Amino acid sequence: MAFPADGQDSPKPLLTPGPLVENLKALHTAAIDARHGYEEARHDAHGKGMSPLFADMIDRHTRNASDLAGEMGTDADGLNQDGSFMSVVHRSIMDVRALFGGLGDSVLPGLIDGEKRNVHQYQKVLASSDMTPGVRAVIETNRSRLEDALSEMSLLAAQSAIVRS
Repeated sequence: MAFPADGQDSPKPLLTPGPLVENLKALHTAAIDARHGYEEARHDAHGKGMSPLFADMIDRHTRNASDLAGEMGTDADGLNQDGSFMSVVHRSIMDVRALFGGLGDSVLPGLIDGEKRNVHQYQKVLASSDMTPGVRAVIETNRSRLEDALSEMSLLAAQSAIVRS
């Protein structure tokens, strides 16, 4: 690990560039991409349907991105806030869903699938990267945030299925 140059405010060690930093950047970008999709969904839902869930997921992914940025020794503004091409894909999917089927509980299976992929990314990083206990704790907290959301989404999906039957 490298340390900040003299005169910088942060005593937090900076991570040395390498596989761990690349993995953290990938997790950060995935959080930004997911947040963008949920922002589009919240906008398109016009306060109806799953709007509270969309707002909650925006908050979770924003916190995850911020936590990851902090661990890389930079603030969130120093990283790519535009996400990747997947941001465009997520936004487009939400636009099409809103246009044809609305953004009610029918979107839950797709959201659950996407969040499972996000959790899997965290699990891969935890299994493959040599990291400090502090970095590991942040990654585990972020993963837990998404696992909690998955539980909540699964419960909503089950309740929705009961109502429809």
